[in-house]
Amino acid sequence: MTHRILPAFMLALGLASLAGCASPTVITLNDGREIQAVDTPSYDEDAGFYEFKQLDGKTTRVNKDQVRTVKEL
Repeated sequence: MTHRILPAFMLALGLASLAGCASPTVITLNDGREIQAVDTPSYDEDAGFYEFKQLDGKTTRVNKDQVRTVKEL
C-alpha cells in the first residue's frame, strides 16, 4: 500500500501546480469524449482548428466541427 501513496501524492502535487498557473479547460467532442487541456485552447480561424496542450504536455489540434463545447474548470 505504501508504494501507491508516493505516485498519488506526486500526481496531486502536479495537478495543484497546474491549477495555480492556468485555467484548465475541458473540451467535449461531438462523440461524447472529453479532453482536458492545460489552458484555454487557441482557435485558428483560417485553418478551422482548436489548438491546445493536454495535461501530459502533448500539443493537439482538433477540427472545430468535432467540438461540441469548450468549458473552463
